[in-house]
Amino acid sequence: MSFRLHSQRCPRLPSKRVPSIQLARSFSSSPRTLELRSINELPDRVRPEYSLIPDSKLLNLGWREKNPPRNILLIKKPGVGAVRIALLEFARHIHETYPHMNIILEPAVAAALHTEVPFPIYTLPPAPSRSPFPYTIETFPRTPQTSPSTANSPFISTSDPNLPGNELYSLPSTDHPYHSKVDLLATFGGDGTILHAASLFATTGYVPPFLSFSMGTLGFLGEWAWKDYRQGLSAVIESGCKVLRRGRIKVGLYNVKENTRVKDEIDTNAEGHRRTWHAMNEVVLHRGLQAHLVNVSVHINNRLLTTAVADGLILSTPTGSTAYSLSSGGPVLHPSVKALLLTPICPRSLSFRPLVMPHDEDIALRVSDKKIVEVSVDGRRWGALEGGGETEVRVRGEVLEKEDDQWKGGIPCIKGPGKGKVRQDGGEGDGWVGGLKGVLKFNYAFGEED
Repeated sequence: MSFRLHSQRCPRLPSKRVPSIQLARSFSSSPRTLELRSINELPDRVRPEYSLIPDSKLLNLGWREKNPPRNILLIKKPGVGAVRIALLEFARHIHETYPHMNIILEPAVAAALHTEVPFPIYTLPPAPSRSPFPYTIETFPRTPQTSPSTANSPFISTSDPNLPGNELYSLPSTDHPYHSKVDLLATFGGDGTILHAASLFATTGYVPPFLSFSMGTLGFLGEWAWKDYRQGLSAVIESGCKVLRRGRIKVGLYNVKENTRVKDEIDTNAEGHRRTWHAMNEVVLHRGLQAHLVNVSVHINNRLLTTAVADGLILSTPTGSTAYSLSSGGPVLHPSVKALLLTPICPRSLSFRPLVMPHDEDIALRVSDKKIVEVSVDGRRWGALEGGGETEVRVRGEVLEKEDDQWKGGIPCIKGPGKGKVRQDGGEGDGWVGGLKGVLKFNYAFGEED
């Protein structure tokens, strides 16, 4: 059967002027409206101050020396008109109610929206020729990370990098402007938007507070309904809110024989210092495009636990226990539990059950055979490892601690008044029970209505 394409003349429509997305032309030193400015012009971030609440898992959020946040980064879910309108409304509300605050957008979003607001928008500048972090706007619509380089990388290429989802996932350098400029972060979308925002701070222990508005398809992590955005922002600015610090896991690639961390261009900053990578949800080793099972050995504190013959293994945080791990038969953990969760993906042995371990255990995953295993971090491809036992992925829970009188570690999520139609009853009402019942429909009977 053959198909023939017929061309026909269509009436010419008037062209609509589209704003240029060449950021180099948008930056200007002269004061004017409808402009983009470099994030480097902003003052350095104001670190928040957290205080313990007696008999509570939460913290009170305050600001040092009564200095409210000045720089807020807005992250939106791409491709949804309602989210775009909400972000613009939120930006206008900030400018009208808190004129001292500066609004930061990701490059592609800033290029598309800066002409629709009568005040300056700040974003990452175009890349100089020898910048240690080459920012561009090619990776629409997300903020590009440091460019993947495989010259000295232990990862190997296993698939076409031009296909969606096959590009290597690299993280921002330790001297990324977001780390030194952003006081507060607001997300507009679902759990994927929050994970993307968390990845922007994956190489720093000092993560700004997250104010998350649930506007996605699931929204289990989103604490605030969009209709309460004025209340949420006011609570943050006036230090009248509580925070749950969601623990992360640290990820590293190590040489087994030398017991040293693998050093490559992706894993170092401009000065050559090695970085610590953090994941909010999980680290996954899986068979990728291979049709056969893989052998992955699990070592805990340098002792062999078992060799899994499966499609893969998931090492997740309590926050990630409601994501891929849950779909693979893992349990649900409260986000305040200090634990790591090991969940097999379709294991050959039916006796291989998920394990819950203390968060400070050293866990190493090593490919035992000569096969190739894909490594993903929070749903993004990190690379591929070749078997043979020479290189292993090591994972350990991040420690939440005070350093120089500042809380370090974890992702501080600003708690909302609740979500869903289920009323929170008992305790401090951190929304977890309501989320399980209202969003995940925990233990609902088939066909049961809300």
